[in-house]
Amino acid sequence: MVPSSPRALFLLLLILACPEPRASQNCLSKQQLLSAIRQLQQLLKGQETRFAEGIRHMKSRLAALQNSVSRVAPDALPVSCPALNTPADGRKFGSKYLVDHEVHFTCNPGFWLVGPSSVVCLPNGTWTGEQPHCRDVDECVGLQPVCPQGTTCINTGGSFQCVSPECPEGSGNVSYVKTSPFQCERNPCPMDSRPCRHLPKTISFHYLSLPSNLKTPVTLFRMATASAPGRAGPNSLRFGIVGGNSRGHFVMQRSDRQTGELILVQTLEGPQTLEVDVDMSEYLDRSFQANHVSKVTIFVSPYDF
Repeated sequence: MVPSSPRALFLLLLILACPEPRASQNCLSKQQLLSAIRQLQQLLKGQETRFAEGIRHMKSRLAALQNSVSRVAPDALPVSCPALNTPADGRKFGSKYLVDHEVHFTCNPGFWLVGPSSVVCLPNGTWTGEQPHCRDVDECVGLQPVCPQGTTCINTGGSFQCVSPECPEGSGNVSYVKTSPFQCERNPCPMDSRPCRHLPKTISFHYLSLPSNLKTPVTLFRMATASAPGRAGPNSLRFGIVGGNSRGHFVMQRSDRQTGELILVQTLEGPQTLEVDVDMSEYLDRSFQANHVSKVTIFVSPYDF
């Protein structure tokens, strides 16, 4: 009987099959060999069929598993909190807004933090505190003076300046007297001194603090006249820039019959200090009466705020 095991049958064929020239009684006959080969072919065919059925079954199981996984609800997205901005004139540390992550805040020198210095993202998608911001420290209102005696403190963005405006020195028959910390007035001129009357009747000092890169154009300062009670005022005014180191950053223009405006027309990047002298001349029936000068000092902060 021919063995049914494929391995045994294959080994038997190798051992018993004899080449024709050396055929003997120990070798299989041709018919026996052909019969054994047919059985082996049928056996292999059966094995191939069972293997194919196994592959198809495996593919079916995989397809069913894929469909099952696809029907499952998608994974929930991780909870996150709203994005936080870097405060103006400050810094932010931390860029992850997922649950339990922290974000920290500080302010630049000259500013103090309003709000929490740290916040944590909660599981409900909210922060433990509000978005903080930085506020300028007004050094000029402290209990201890920050400027030397005889000077005035001017608060600026992130800092301060100590100023002490002085009247022009007298020359010849022209002299000025300080009538307030920020204004000087010319003493009366002799009747025959025309050059004296063409010098500024009043000189006032003004200090402005501006942020860096302020959007232009913007009006910074206004200058106007007012008549004394019982006296006729000028019926014509002329405004202009007569000094300073403004380098074309400003223009002076009339806003109405009695008011002139100093307008910033070029963006300023800080820190820097600019000075601009603005003149207002009074005329009565085309006759020059007096002029007034406002000396405007502008402190440009290094910060954008």
